[in-house]
Amino acid sequence: MQFAPRFFTLACTLTVLLCGATPAQAEKLTLMAGGTSKIVYLPLILASQLGYFKDEGLEFEILSQPAGVDTATELLAGAIQGAVGFYDHTIDLQSRGKDVEALVVFSKSAGLVELVSKKSSAGFNTMADAKGKTLGVTGLGSSTNFLTHYLAARAGLSPKEYSVLPVGSDDSFIAAMNQGRIDAGMIEEPSASRLLASGDAKVLVDMRSAAGTAAALGGPYAGPCFYAQRSWVNTHRDEAQKLVRAMVRSLAFIASHSAEEITAKVPSDFYGPGSGKALYISALKSSMPMFTKDGRMPDGTPAAVLKVLTLANSSIDPRHIDLSRTYTNEFVDRVQLGAK
Repeated sequence: MQFAPRFFTLACTLTVLLCGATPAQAEKLTLMAGGTSKIVYLPLILASQLGYFKDEGLEFEILSQPAGVDTATELLAGAIQGAVGFYDHTIDLQSRGKDVEALVVFSKSAGLVELVSKKSSAGFNTMADAKGKTLGVTGLGSSTNFLTHYLAARAGLSPKEYSVLPVGSDDSFIAAMNQGRIDAGMIEEPSASRLLASGDAKVLVDMRSAAGTAAALGGPYAGPCFYAQRSWVNTHRDEAQKLVRAMVRSLAFIASHSAEEITAKVPSDFYGPGSGKALYISALKSSMPMFTKDGRMPDGTPAAVLKVLTLANSSIDPRHIDLSRTYTNEFVDRVQLGAK
């Protein structure tokens, strides 16, 4: 199976005939993630690779964009039915009059790490040292952008004291750091491990674990999730339930299998030839504790995420945010693994 680096269809689109339905009964669902090779989005990929979407009789395709903000844009445009990105997008979108909700929470950590380039590492030991530096993010309006501003603000820096540069993810992020276009930047696994293994970067702020996230952000955080427009969910409840059931099964698979067993189910172009597989397994092994086991929103997390966004983005007024409309546990609570 081949995966184009920017925008591709994942797996073979399942035909209606394979699902035993007539064309009039089936609706093709298009899902999108802000970088499908990122470990934080693994539950989506496994749901496809393990045949869980097929088990639900779904005809689907999965597309990829470099940053979560692009995924959110496609969702609002109606080009896709479901998005896989960070929970903070649901709050940000509501602040702009858009009604979306998270249906499955993948991670109870941010799953991100701020790295400092080897070329800029001298004297760059905390976020306070970012003054006058250029910080890389996957995209403007992305979760990496939100959290970069938050960490800088928490360190006492104003947005005027540093620059933010959108550089994408994966190879494009690594190239930007190696070419000296950014002094530091925020990225996910396995790209982070690739930079650390090569010696081209060092860790500045580690939010890949729940404990590291709490230390950096001052409280709990929900990272990647599956979300959709509430209007679509309300009119496609059966499809929404099937999507949720497939992804919750993926979370259960992650919780019950080793990093080696999981990697065997991942497309090989996610880690490449040679030592890339061993590096991917190592990154996955350290990342596995961040995944939720049931897809539920952790208690107290939405308010903590709102607090972060309020400091990162002054245009978000918490008085005008209804957190109860940014997520629901309704669908994950209905899931009974092993039964339809």
